[in-house]
Amino acid sequence: MFLRSFVTLLILTATSFGSGCQKSSTSAQATGGAAGTKVKLQLNWVAEPEFGGFYAARETGAYAKGGLEVEIAGGGAGIPVVQMVAGGQADFGIAGADELITARLRGADVVPIFAVYQTSPQCLMAHASRNAEGISDLLSSGTVALEPGLPYAAYLKKKYGFDKAKIVPYDGGVARFVADKEFAQQCFITSEPIAASQKGATPKVFLVAAEGYNPYLAVLITRRALWLEQPERVKAFVRATREGWKSYLENPEAANALMKKLNPSMSAETFAAAAAKQKPLIETAETAQHGLGSMTRERWETLGAQLVDLGLIPSAPPTSDYLVAVD
Repeated sequence: MFLRSFVTLLILTATSFGSGCQKSSTSAQATGGAAGTKVKLQLNWVAEPEFGGFYAARETGAYAKGGLEVEIAGGGAGIPVVQMVAGGQADFGIAGADELITARLRGADVVPIFAVYQTSPQCLMAHASRNAEGISDLLSSGTVALEPGLPYAAYLKKKYGFDKAKIVPYDGGVARFVADKEFAQQCFITSEPIAASQKGATPKVFLVAAEGYNPYLAVLITRRALWLEQPERVKAFVRATREGWKSYLENPEAANALMKKLNPSMSAETFAAAAAKQKPLIETAETAQHGLGSMTRERWETLGAQLVDLGLIPSAPPTSDYLVAVD
């Protein structure tokens, strides 16, 4: 599973925009036989359930009803989504909230317009046999695989220290976890725990959000210039995206089948399990009141202050600089 990568952002800040995007799929849907306005959505990973609502919005015709013909371009390691959106190579893109704040300080004039994950799906997992009650227990002994450059790793290090457990690099898989009952590792709730379970392990998962670090994830972004010049296009995209996510959360099977064709390495069973795992992180009390994808100024301000406190940025950009009222 991908690392929602603050680290990748640091590496790619100086990367040119011509990195070459792998296109997962395109859409030529139209309303009433007339082509809609063409827009491009750049994902930061391959087709998986965390993008299910976007595919559902396209395939159910929600984008077409909004007058949009949407190309969804698959991502992967090394795809500089924020830079591509800022540079106009994509109209919309997917990023993490902490990544967006850092990118703005580096000159990328992008703005968030919809947040899929209200609760961050970033976690640590351990074997249930360890009887751990929380992340503090995992960091008190044994071995933990973590990428130290990630913001949430820095947060956990400051909160609990890394002096009692052996911290090793995260290798992106679950083989060592399955083999070693004392091994714990970072994970994404829709990925590694499911893979480990399918291999016979019994993982217990602990959300980093429960520790107080809870950035929005799978945040839909656009460049400010597009918002200022064509606000109705942006609003139409957000409205249709919300419809797509509502449809996907109610019935993910059709979009999952489409995404499986684009990502055949992932089984239908895994698609279904991931869709179920992520649902309570997308639908929350806040979204019940304010709508899917909603965001608050307070959450963004808290995140900015945390990144400053962790020494990851020198200062937090004012939320008035990048929050826009799409609805």
